[in-house]
Amino acid sequence: MHSAQSSISKLTKLCEISSVEVGQHFYWQMGSFQVHAQVLITSWVVIAILLGLAISATRNLQAIPTGGQNFVEYILEFIRDLTRTQIGEEEYRPWVPFIGTMFLFIFVSNWSGALFPWRIFELPHGELAAPTNDINTTVALALLTSVAYFYAGLRKKGLSYFGKYIQPTPVPLPINILEDFTKPSSLSFRLFGNILADELVVAVPISLVPLVVPIPMMFSGLFTSAIQALIFATLAAAYIGESMEGHH
Repeated sequence: MHSAQSSISKLTKLCEISSVEVGQHFYWQMGSFQVHAQVLITSWVVIAILLGLAISATRNLQAIPTGGQNFVEYILEFIRDLTRTQIGEEEYRPWVPFIGTMFLFIFVSNWSGALFPWRIFELPHGELAAPTNDINTTVALALLTSVAYFYAGLRKKGLSYFGKYIQPTPVPLPINILEDFTKPSSLSFRLFGNILADELVVAVPISLVPLVVPIPMMFSGLFTSAIQALIFATLAAAYIGESMEGHH
């Protein structure tokens, strides 16, 4: 009897721990679901920036690009080269939009956290920050990548795609299955951890010496933010290319 009561007490404590939140959040009620409103707001701002850039740069296309069109074409060429390198010459073209969307969304999100003064906008609860500063966003991006490379492998190989788990021998089957779970978790926690750390590193000096001293750290944060976007896009393309190996 005592053992049963002890077990129930432990389960109750675990439930209490699971309900703990880090910081405060501003929620919107959508039907029976609660969503983090501050993440949606900042994500929509990032999407609006990307759409505005794309529309303004392609409104009047020229045979010889200048200005904004030249800048956008340079970005597109960079993304195409990255995707081609990781996926291969024959298969990369359909994946350029996906890899490009991932890279640009993460890049602009990271830079918005470093450059835009989100905290001047007051919310009833919590505060605005870069979308990638929320674990929900990075997990969603990582899960999209997982769906993409499973889709790529199944589309090229059919059900024989799952044969990779028992090649060259069934012995490493558990490890091969575990690998597909660690890929999205690694992608999500790497991005979230680095962006959160960068914002904290900048926030502390700004709170102490709000003028000149934090500026070098802000430039360092911009560089790190760009690198994290590049790493995520490169790994996403590499996973997709890996799932289609043998078909290049």
